[in-house]
Amino acid sequence: MNDSFAYLPLLVATGAAFVTIVILAANRERYHPVVLTLHILCLILVSLASVYTIVNPMILPISIVFACSTIIMLAAAVANRITKPRIHEEKKILEQQEEIQDTAELDTDFTTSVTLLETGKDFTIVASEALTQNADIMSLLDKVNECLIRETQAHGGAILLVDGFEDVLAVKSLSGDFPPPYGLPEDLPHKPIRVETNFRFAQFPLNETIFGAVACSGRGELITDPLSDSRIVQNGPEDFLRCGSYIFIPLKIKETVIGVAAVARRYGEEAFSHKEYHIAATLSDYASAAIKIIYSYQEVMEYAELTKESNIACKLQSTLPPKLLPSIPGLSLGAFQRIADGICGDYYDIIPARKDRISFVVADIAGKGMTSLLVMVMLRAMLRLTVNTTQSAATILSWANRGIASETNIDHFASVSLINYDTEKKKVQIATGGTIPILVYRATTQQFEKISDMSDPVGVEKKTLYQDKDFTLQTNDIIISYTDGVIEAPNNCGTQYSKDRLLEVIIQNKHLSGKEIAEAVKSDIIKFTGIDTQHDDQTLLVIKVQ
Repeated sequence: MNDSFAYLPLLVATGAAFVTIVILAANRERYHPVVLTLHILCLILVSLASVYTIVNPMILPISIVFACSTIIMLAAAVANRITKPRIHEEKKILEQQEEIQDTAELDTDFTTSVTLLETGKDFTIVASEALTQNADIMSLLDKVNECLIRETQAHGGAILLVDGFEDVLAVKSLSGDFPPPYGLPEDLPHKPIRVETNFRFAQFPLNETIFGAVACSGRGELITDPLSDSRIVQNGPEDFLRCGSYIFIPLKIKETVIGVAAVARRYGEEAFSHKEYHIAATLSDYASAAIKIIYSYQEVMEYAELTKESNIACKLQSTLPPKLLPSIPGLSLGAFQRIADGICGDYYDIIPARKDRISFVVADIAGKGMTSLLVMVMLRAMLRLTVNTTQSAATILSWANRGIASETNIDHFASVSLINYDTEKKKVQIATGGTIPILVYRATTQQFEKISDMSDPVGVEKKTLYQDKDFTLQTNDIIISYTDGVIEAPNNCGTQYSKDRLLEVIIQNKHLSGKEIAEAVKSDIIKFTGIDTQHDDQTLLVIKVQ
């Protein structure tokens, strides 16, 4: 039994040696070749000696093998001592080379970043100079185009901006060789100057061409193989028309696309890389910020100009109504006008035209600002001149309409109510153009009656003829005329004041004078709307028969 287990250590040693050889072979890259070879040789000798001893039980062979193995292991140790510093040195040199390479790449990236920052600062300076010198945006766009071409090593570049009114992209800056990526007109000669002119003045719908696709998607495009991209049109065999590599970048203000920046390389030249695409995208972001400065300045100046115009118009508007209501026998008059900031739309007038005629006018001019004021002044002058004649209300209004409609440079119009009152006979003749209503409260029936009808506004069609309406009044009857700003005045919930509420207030105060009725309506509107901003002019005229 004891002899049977005598060779077990040799079997274990043989197996362990075999496993060790496999492990060393699998991880050979971690050892020096000389050291690895000596270790494997030692293990092979031990394995062979163990097998030989099991087959031929003799102590001498295995003793010799172990002695040789010891010598080999010693040689491996010496070799490891000699080669290890060299390996370490080689590894250190390799690491230093990698570090130098990484540092060079970092230096290159840093230099590029500094250059881009400097370029972005230049964009801001150009934008600022454009503001101080009252220049347009073109100088900035040309600067952006020049920098994009230079920094991406392109052969040409183009800047296009969105026209918000027509939903198109218009070319604003074009420089260098930029093969058109869109289809040229069939009848356009393939001459460089003709093609460039066509491109320079081109406009592209937002849903067409590669420019429109980039503007609609808001995503940039790097095109290295235009032949495989269906959005790029090849216009001909001429070298200057053959499309090469392109970069298209949307110009954005926040998330709104305001244009597209593009650069191109000639056909056959090295295509743009992702590095150039990144540079173009960064510069486009800087350009968008600079464009935003100019756009904001233009908006501020435009608003300031409009505000200045509106303030002047509103100031002049306030001088047109009568300062004091005239004292007319048999009538009690009341009126109020609340002017909204920047609107300048309403006008009313009381004209003692003749001994037997008092004319009342209420008008609402479409639009706002100086043009509305111009129409208002024209209308006031025409009516004040013509009500002195013996013509009817409809004829007077038709004359005023013909005069305003004949002015081709003015596209504004007005809703007008004209009331002619005969103080002796208590007869009324009215004519209206547009939507200004005339209502009569009948004291006998204690109800309102609408007298006016809708018709074409004054100033729309010069051939329009208006109609007269005649009626008589009794004591305590009340005529009212008002603009839509009165009944459409909203409260903080968005609810409008309404015609029903207006008439209810008048009925509740029918026993008062015309002036007191108008004041009651004005107070009720202010109470209803509160401190909310007034959105439209408000005008009310009250005529009460005594």
